[in-house]
Amino acid sequence: MSTDTTTEPEKAAPVPAKEPQRSGLPGWAIQGLVSLSAIVLALVVGAILIIIGDEQVKAAVAYFGAAPMDTFSAAFSAVGEAYKALALGAIGGVTPITESLTQATPLICGGLAVSLAFRTGLFNIGAQGQLIIGAILAAWVGFAWHLPPGLHLIIAVIAGLIGGAIWGGVVGLLKARTGAHEVIVTIMLNYVAIYLLQWLLTTTTFRRPGRTDPISPIVDANAQYPQFGSTRLHVGFLLALLAAAFVWWLLNRSTIGFELRAVGANADASRTAGMSVGKAYFIAMLVAGALAGLAGTQQVLGTDLPLTDGVAASVGFDAITVALLGRGTPLGTVLAGLLFGALNAGGLQMQLETQTPLTLTTVLQAVIVLFVAAPALVRSVFRFLPKERGAGTVLAKGWNG
Repeated sequence: MSTDTTTEPEKAAPVPAKEPQRSGLPGWAIQGLVSLSAIVLALVVGAILIIIGDEQVKAAVAYFGAAPMDTFSAAFSAVGEAYKALALGAIGGVTPITESLTQATPLICGGLAVSLAFRTGLFNIGAQGQLIIGAILAAWVGFAWHLPPGLHLIIAVIAGLIGGAIWGGVVGLLKARTGAHEVIVTIMLNYVAIYLLQWLLTTTTFRRPGRTDPISPIVDANAQYPQFGSTRLHVGFLLALLAAAFVWWLLNRSTIGFELRAVGANADASRTAGMSVGKAYFIAMLVAGALAGLAGTQQVLGTDLPLTDGVAASVGFDAITVALLGRGTPLGTVLAGLLFGALNAGGLQMQLETQTPLTLTTVLQAVIVLFVAAPALVRSVFRFLPKERGAGTVLAKGWNG
């Protein structure tokens, strides 16, 4: 009797799902690569716009069939000359560098004001209004008060900080007490600040005697930021770097900063853990407003000594793009501010030498932010860029790995 020794085939062990390959780079490094790639793409877009608008290129295109290389030569020449002038105007010597730093100074502080709110889960669109209120109070103390050197500047700066903090604190208080959306409130307060400034410059308190145009008296020399040599760069730049260091310490080394980051990451979980979400919102907007107010003092006590209705220019709105490019971190915000300051300073030289419109630098800034806000699009162009773990993170969570 034969015995069948055939056994049923053993069941194959389940094959574990293959883990998607991840880069060994930390999250901040990946985000940095994406930002750099966005800048490269923006320069490419800018080059295309330069080529389209250049008259020599247009003339060469007319006989492209007979001499195609003339068109390519004209295109490369137009782009090269424009970007060369942009670089020289930004970093081509001591004067261009100091001008770039001067342009970057209020952008850094304004960007920090927006970034700090980002990290707390708030979208601070009101840096423009906070900057204006800070500039109003700082300028008033600067030309209406007459104090000893040193003390006058300190009090004027403190007045600017208080003005911006009040304007930002109102937003945080309304958010905490009533749930009012900070975007709507800050936008409305921007308009209030703009028209308040315009009205004040028609009063005898703020309008320069003997003038009918909206301009204030010049700030006393005792209340002006000391300048470095014969350049326009002033001590306000050092205060901007100190402000960035303070924001880093606040967010990463203090208990309050931990609560701000926790609320920004998940407000409901923070509330369940016993944290006061309303308090975090109020503190974040109070400090953010003070930072924007500091930017206002840098304008009116350092760069534009008389107060005018254009004292804020577009700094408050540009600060939003600086914060976006900086990924909501102090270091990133400083670097983004320096980049945008260089673009602003170099754009003037580019327009002077090559007649390229100054608005091109604004286009470059906008395109940079567009690509930064769409990292998937950047990765589709630069396929070597690794994908960050947990892609799609919110800016409020910061530049963390």
